[in-house]
Amino acid sequence: MNTAIELPQEASPLTPELLYKTLESAASSYQFQIQTAAQQLQKWETAKGYNSLLQEIFIDRSLPLGIRYLAIIQLKNGIDKYWRKAATNVISKDEKSLIRSRLLESGVNEADKRLALQNALAVAKVVRFEYPHDWPDVLHSIVSYLRSATGTGYSPLKIPRALLILLYIIKELSTARLQRSRASLQSAAPEIFHVLFEIYRNSVYRWRTFLESGGDDEGGALDAVEQSHLALKILRRLLIAGFEFPNRDDDVRAFWTVAKHDFTGFFVLVTQESSLSTDVRELIEKHLHQFSKVHLDVARMHPAAFVLLPDSMDLVRVYETTIAQFGHQQASNPPTATGKVRSDGDADENEKSLLEMLSLKGLLLLRACVKLVFNPAQTFKYRHAREKDEQKQAAEIVKAELLTEDQVCGMMELIISRLFVFNDADLREWNEEPEEWELREESEGDGWEYSARPCAEKLFLDLIINFKDILIGPLLDVFRNITALGSDDLLFKDAAYAALGLSASAIHQHLDFDSFLKARLIAEVQESRSGSNILRRRIAILLGQWVSIKISEENRPLVYQIFQHLLDRTDPMNDQIVRVTAGKHFRHVVDEWEFEPKAFLPFASPVLDSIMALIKEVELTETKMALLNTISTIVERMEYQISPYAESIVSILPPLWEQSGQEHLLKQAILTILARLINAMKDESRRYHPLVLPLIQYAIEPGSESQVYLLEDALELWGAIMVQTPSSAASNVLFLAPCLFSVFELGTENLRKALQIMESYIILAPAEMLNDEMRNRLLVALTSLLGNLKPESNGMITHLGELIIREAELLGGQEGISVIAQGLVSTGFLVKVIDGLRGSWEAHQTAGPSKKSSRVDGIIETDYFNVIARLALPNPRGFVATLQAIVSVSSGEAIEKTMNWLLTEWFSHFGNIGHPTQRKLGCLALTILLETRASWILSKMQELMTVWTDVVTEVQEGVDDGNGDNLVYHEAEPLDPNLPEAPEEERRRKLLMSDPVRRINTTHFIRHHLQQAIAQCGGQEAFQRDWLASVDSDVLTSFGKLGVI
Repeated sequence: MNTAIELPQEASPLTPELLYKTLESAASSYQFQIQTAAQQLQKWETAKGYNSLLQEIFIDRSLPLGIRYLAIIQLKNGIDKYWRKAATNVISKDEKSLIRSRLLESGVNEADKRLALQNALAVAKVVRFEYPHDWPDVLHSIVSYLRSATGTGYSPLKIPRALLILLYIIKELSTARLQRSRASLQSAAPEIFHVLFEIYRNSVYRWRTFLESGGDDEGGALDAVEQSHLALKILRRLLIAGFEFPNRDDDVRAFWTVAKHDFTGFFVLVTQESSLSTDVRELIEKHLHQFSKVHLDVARMHPAAFVLLPDSMDLVRVYETTIAQFGHQQASNPPTATGKVRSDGDADENEKSLLEMLSLKGLLLLRACVKLVFNPAQTFKYRHAREKDEQKQAAEIVKAELLTEDQVCGMMELIISRLFVFNDADLREWNEEPEEWELREESEGDGWEYSARPCAEKLFLDLIINFKDILIGPLLDVFRNITALGSDDLLFKDAAYAALGLSASAIHQHLDFDSFLKARLIAEVQESRSGSNILRRRIAILLGQWVSIKISEENRPLVYQIFQHLLDRTDPMNDQIVRVTAGKHFRHVVDEWEFEPKAFLPFASPVLDSIMALIKEVELTETKMALLNTISTIVERMEYQISPYAESIVSILPPLWEQSGQEHLLKQAILTILARLINAMKDESRRYHPLVLPLIQYAIEPGSESQVYLLEDALELWGAIMVQTPSSAASNVLFLAPCLFSVFELGTENLRKALQIMESYIILAPAEMLNDEMRNRLLVALTSLLGNLKPESNGMITHLGELIIREAELLGGQEGISVIAQGLVSTGFLVKVIDGLRGSWEAHQTAGPSKKSSRVDGIIETDYFNVIARLALPNPRGFVATLQAIVSVSSGEAIEKTMNWLLTEWFSHFGNIGHPTQRKLGCLALTILLETRASWILSKMQELMTVWTDVVTEVQEGVDDGNGDNLVYHEAEPLDPNLPEAPEEERRRKLLMSDPVRRINTTHFIRHHLQQAIAQCGGQEAFQRDWLASVDSDVLTSFGKLGVI
């Protein structure tokens, strides 16, 4: 009968007895009791004394292990959630002090490994929060435990438990970002390192003595092996995080010497001593694994120190020997030369051999040494002269002792002849798990760090880049000798071709690849003997690597023909790996600068059909995406010539979308290929609207998971559709327009694209977008964004404002302008513009220490004045009336006062307007204000004439006719009838040609309005007396030279 109590649903008082019973219920096998107990524990989490009571239960060794385990887990979680000083319901100082006082003692005396581990994790979390400020002596206390435990009569439990606690503390502190924590660790590191080194050395002596001499204390020897391994793990982390210059510490140098001796000794022990038990052998191999991590971590984090530590170059040579042994091991039992797997090749491929693991670390170590010489890490940190000298000295040592010409050539030969060659495991996986194997081989990112052959490829690249002059000759010899290879050398030929592809950028000037293509590759890709699939795969990769470097235009069709052949499923030599590799690497063939669609057209249909069939055949999402990416690239590069194949491409996408489920990356790839297809097909793409528009609607649904992952790609597709939709099909896309407002509200980096799409909508269907409902929603949305974005994005808002004004004028003339002006006022858009300009004017009236700043300045102010100019140019009196309506509500000031400060700021800012079209726009708007005959503009004749002189001089530059205007477009340039045009390009061109800036001759416009103003003011004499008398004579002279009047 189960005696665990069933707790009531209401909260219960926290007592030691009830807490124990609750933990007992939580450890039961009854689900109801577990749930009830979990709820009660959650309610107690913030109760005073809860965590200290958990610790009391944990340290009571008379209680069941299961209850104690739950207690320490709960305590560890509580420390993580409530120990931080800024945490809500933080643990009190007194309770923290109590818990802290018992953490170390309870840990070092804990017999159970699981409980000791959880306590060590809890200690490390507390140290992360409290060291060094609130718990400054924690490291000293642990060192004291370690020192005392090595004396006579010590408890054998204390050393491993103290080491375990120290390991997790060092782990936590080594990741600390605060400089204080890092500095404190570095100050304590020498003492800790010294003690750990002694423990490591004594432990190794004990278990090695037992192995060599024997004895009765086998258990003690096993404990010693575990202790030395644990000490080594801590020493590794301490070397990296605890020392800024490890090579300058005597203990570190002594450890480094001992470590090199032990590394070689342990390797001999596990490879040549057959009498070792499995447990001992595994523990010693773990030591070797830790040693390799020590060497690699120091070489990466402290490269100069690594080189300057004792015998480091000898250590690297040990690794080179290990790599050579691994290579010879590969060569001594290779797959059959035809690529067949031996019958005994059934090793567990999830476990790398010790030799392979150490060889991998050796390759990484060699890369670190090459990086030290040719690409040292850059830092902003100040470096003292000694540090600079050490860096220089280390680089010289590596070049002199490790990277000599003979050694570099030897490394290259070893890599090509041994490490690039496929082994039994590779070919077995090729046959058993082709997709998975191909994906691993082609994977990008950091996967190369975990496999010997990809890592060897990276090292080979390092060597060929930095020792090109030395290696080109030997490399070319290898490639020339390929022609002499017999028919049974497929695996080495594959390795040689791998080197040929990787070194393409270095040797292309020394190798006639076109001749090589014709003389060798064409014949080899057609061979059908056993193992030819290996070479076919490599040729696909090789061509993808060389096509953008050195393959002549006349040989491109040969490359297309080869890929067509490699993608042919009916050829038995083209297994799935060959075809997938060809499909992936064909992307590089088409995605290069000299690709000509016309040359590819004869091969387009079979290549596309083969890749699309392959997409249906493969199962892995990553493979489907890569092949889709190839098709997407073909679509992009073929442009409008892809149209004949569009139907077949589109037909595979809906099933893929359905199969993708929650694989949003595949959906992103589908949206991308659709966007490229829409752009390529121009106005013909409208037939795919029924397929594409629902996908966009799904992808941008507010608050959905799809919006999080697909919004960016959906907007790209949406933008492509808007650009390519003809005016006759505008009704197809209008239902999506309101969805843009939810994207505006997100305010993310996608806002820019959303604003571009809205611009396309206004250009495509101005009447529908500017009807009462949409116009008000649009202006309200733009008003909420105006002034709250970066200058570039804010400029897009004002540009949309300009576009709305222009389209309204084209639709309704003066009446349309009036309606839009009312909307700009009622929604607050124009109010924001005027207030921003007013703030800028006020700021410019101040100077010195009390000078004000304004958010509206520079390019933002230019954008605001562009909106003002667009309103004023078609109807200056209406513009003044609109301003009067605004200021009468906001400030109540007279329109004369408003226009005075506005014109003062406009003229003051005019010199900061950089773009000629914007300068002309402002000039035209200021000039047309003369129609008002108001004193506030007539009194600015000096400023007006200055603007006229500047702008007229600018627009007449390079024009033979003295009255010409280089910004006026008289007629559109004829288009190439063979190059289809995007429908939006035509719409934008018409809009551009209707722009007053492009239609109006500046000189004629100024002359007309100035003469009209003179006449309306009583003639030349009266105008001279009333408005020109105060104009500076130099300004009048400069303007007069233009010959305007």
